[in-house]
Amino acid sequence: MKHNVMDILDIVGQLADLKAVDSKNTLAIAVLIDLLIDKGLFSRHEFAQKAQELESASLAEIIMKRRSELRTPR
Repeated sequence: MKHNVMDILDIVGQLADLKAVDSKNTLAIAVLIDLLIDKGLFSRHEFAQKAQELESASLAEIIMKRRSELRTPR
């Protein structure tokens, strides 16, 4: 498959745009987490524990857990 220079430059530009969007999204998430911690909704330790739990779980496990929580009245 042969690409011309303009196609390659377009792809590189798209990747740069994605990187910029990812950076802004990461900053927004970090700000939200800090605000929620500052407001006392959860601690950094609780956040880290939950992050570790979700990281080690598969997507299917997370979905099944959320569905079961929605069915269980609080």
